[in-house]
Amino acid sequence: MRATAFARLVAALLLLTLNGCLLGPDYTRPNVDVPATFRFSIQETTDTANTAWWEQFEDPVLNDLIAAALADNLDVKVAAARVEEFRGQFVTTRSGLFPQVGANFDASRQRASQDGSVPLPAGVGAVYNQFDASVSASWEIDLFGKTRRETEAARANLFASEEGRRGTILALVASVASSYINLRSLDRQLDIAKTTVESRADSVNVFTLRFKYGEISQMELAQSQSEYQAALATVPQLEQQIAVQEDALAVLLGRNPEPILRGHELDALAAPTIPAGLPSDLLVRRPDLLQAEQNLVAQNALIGAARALYFPSISLTGLFGSLSTEFSNLFTGPARVWSFAGSVSLPIFTAGNIAGQVHQAEARQQEALFAYQKAIQVAFQEVADALITLQKSREQLVVQGNQVAALATYSHLARLRYEGGYTSYIEVLDAERSLFDAQLSYAQTQGAELTSFVNLYKAMGGGWVIKAEEMTQPRAPEPAASGPAQETLQ
Repeated sequence: MRATAFARLVAALLLLTLNGCLLGPDYTRPNVDVPATFRFSIQETTDTANTAWWEQFEDPVLNDLIAAALADNLDVKVAAARVEEFRGQFVTTRSGLFPQVGANFDASRQRASQDGSVPLPAGVGAVYNQFDASVSASWEIDLFGKTRRETEAARANLFASEEGRRGTILALVASVASSYINLRSLDRQLDIAKTTVESRADSVNVFTLRFKYGEISQMELAQSQSEYQAALATVPQLEQQIAVQEDALAVLLGRNPEPILRGHELDALAAPTIPAGLPSDLLVRRPDLLQAEQNLVAQNALIGAARALYFPSISLTGLFGSLSTEFSNLFTGPARVWSFAGSVSLPIFTAGNIAGQVHQAEARQQEALFAYQKAIQVAFQEVADALITLQKSREQLVVQGNQVAALATYSHLARLRYEGGYTSYIEVLDAERSLFDAQLSYAQTQGAELTSFVNLYKAMGGGWVIKAEEMTQPRAPEPAASGPAQETLQ
């Protein structure tokens, strides 16, 4: 009967705890100023925010690099470990809602003084054994919601860490794609530089022979040599940039610095489609915004936990067991021991301690609110920047393509005019120098246009992050690919 009554008491207190008053404000999503449309818009959009957009470049090597990065990148592993840390914190915090039960068994042998102030009981020798077996329980009743609010905050922190991991994955995929595109753009610029060096080297050889036979002046020979050296100087600069970009990309892949496999040439990379969406979609697409909101949820809940400190704290403890000097009598009725206790503590004067904690919690909630609002504004800015950059990069690429074609014609005609004696070599040098610079700029703009697609997908967020998250499981190492489509720069 006593056990049944005690169980009913525990059940009643548990029900009271779960349904007791909950101090502090309940979370509601704050009103945010969301524009109806993006500042800049492009008409040919497609609902592709939930697809693996990097596959639209149609480069198998890029796909493999992204898969390798998702499996081996250390930042992703750190973020995953952080999620498990917050998961443990949540479980630990939530455990405070329930009674804590433990068991204990002690066995000892000791000798008591025969001349002590308390004589030994009759039949008990100076040397005796003592056995103690007990079950204890303790429980702090969450009558005013302190532990429930702390659990709510811990749950929000767990969700925030999960969104932080997705944000790391989003940034990683975008960084790998951007690095690869930049690498192919640098490769293209290096090809242009080497071709120009070969062409100018041929010109220097021809001019050297012509100067030897008195057909041209030394000034024209020096001009030709100068342009050759200028083109030659760009080669080590570009080779340095390529090596640095390879090293950075290797670290993103979770590897030590090493050469990176290549796939399609820059001209052969297909342009992805443009993702569609409304500004309001960012609130549920972007992991950083979801993370900022969960941080706000956590700080909002901690206000209630701080306010609960003003109210009484109620704790229950209990013990049931046996104590005997003979192991054979340990579980008999006469050896039984038990105790039950309850305590109530109430702050009376704390010199502003609790008020200060409440004030801190409210201030942190405001910080999280403003951080959430700022994150939304930055998200809109990043989308607007990505859209206008994509639009203007396209326009710039068309103009620069026309410029390269015109300068190629100009260079060819200037060479013919010089050979015919109608103009000086200065005009030829000017035409070739302008063509070389325009070709390099065109290759840079090609990379910038493709990178703007990457930045747009990164800014828009979307379900593709979940797809990428599924690829973060470690995979077995694959043999290095070889072939004409996958060259390694040495």
